Amino acid sequence: MSERLRNAQAAIQRRDWRAAETLLASATPEELTISALLDRALAQRMLNRLEEALHTLEQVLVREPANFLALLSIGALLERLGRPVEAATAYGNALAVAPPIHQLPVGLRTQVAKAAEVVRAQGEALARHLRDSLADLRATFAGEPLGRFDESLEILAGVSKPYLQQPLLFHYPRLPAIPFHDRALFPWLEDLEAATPVIQEELAIARSAKPRDFVPYIDFPPGVPVNQWKTLNHSELWSSFFLWRDGVRLNDACALCPRTAALLDTLPIAHQPSYAPTAMFSALQGRTSIPPHTGSANTRLIVHLPLVLPGPARFRVGAETRSWRMGQAWVFDDTIEHEAWNDADDTRIILIFDVWNPFLSDAERALISAMMSARNDFQTRERP
Repeated sequence: MSERLRNAQAAIQRRDWRAAETLLASATPEELTISALLDRALAQRMLNRLEEALHTLEQVLVREPANFLALLSIGALLERLGRPVEAATAYGNALAVAPPIHQLPVGLRTQVAKAAEVVRAQGEALARHLRDSLADLRATFAGEPLGRFDESLEILAGVSKPYLQQPLLFHYPRLPAIPFHDRALFPWLEDLEAATPVIQEELAIARSAKPRDFVPYIDFPPGVPVNQWKTLNHSELWSSFFLWRDGVRLNDACALCPRTAALLDTLPIAHQPSYAPTAMFSALQGRTSIPPHTGSANTRLIVHLPLVLPGPARFRVGAETRSWRMGQAWVFDDTIEHEAWNDADDTRIILIFDVWNPFLSDAERALISAMMSARNDFQTRERP
């Protein structure tokens, strides 16, 4: 480091901004490293020479377009210059490349929190502007299903993120990413809903005769990262009574619930050896939530039928949140991020099972089943 740069840093340490700027203004191109440019921008900012500071920071970005400190500083300067829209853009770019918050000094954490608040406020302002601008036109389409458009507006404004399919195991191409699917694709839903009293009777038998068969749904072995499942791992807060599990029919459980099992046999269950179907009574205790997560494959969809609802309970898929209603089933894509809340004091129980994605042909279903079976053979061939 040259003597000039050392003297400039010493001036910054004693907050002599004018001396620091004078020294850095006379620096040679070779001396003006990214660190020196950041120092100069700081001195210019403290001298209230904001446009000059912006220009200096732009020189940093020419060399290093994703420089976090430069982007964050540009956002702050644009705020001071009364240009909040541009500030939000700069802050958004900074947040996109920011290190994990726990790795930042305390002072920078405060600035990052402020940046996030500016981005949020500008996004909400843009969303309001878009809604107001489109209000008259939108009113001409009253009665039209516009939920998808409303979601797109929030994505454009940056107040919501796009929710994509994120299967943990298998992504089948060209299948639509739809959070809750149209009931018209599943004509058997009405028969399922009509059978609610019968299924409730058999659930009551299972709860009284085999209470120990309600096992924790999250059951990671030691050594496996539990991530968001730490609270629920090995916990009875979320437990399940399985009729089918990973493609295996549990005959004792089905014998205890014969009419439920017979009904499932009539439905387009997604048979994939060692993977699907899974069918279960899912019990979530009161005041308990299931964190955001995604499922394994978009080749099958998940059916929920509520059986015990002691009070309000909610379910979100992507950007859409619904409340369970007794006698009303739905079908959703669990490879889109989803989460659940039981807001009641007592246990909520629903029937859950997976069915084939209706956009797959019979030929595709047969080939997928055979492919998954072959994959399982490959994965297990070295096991003793």
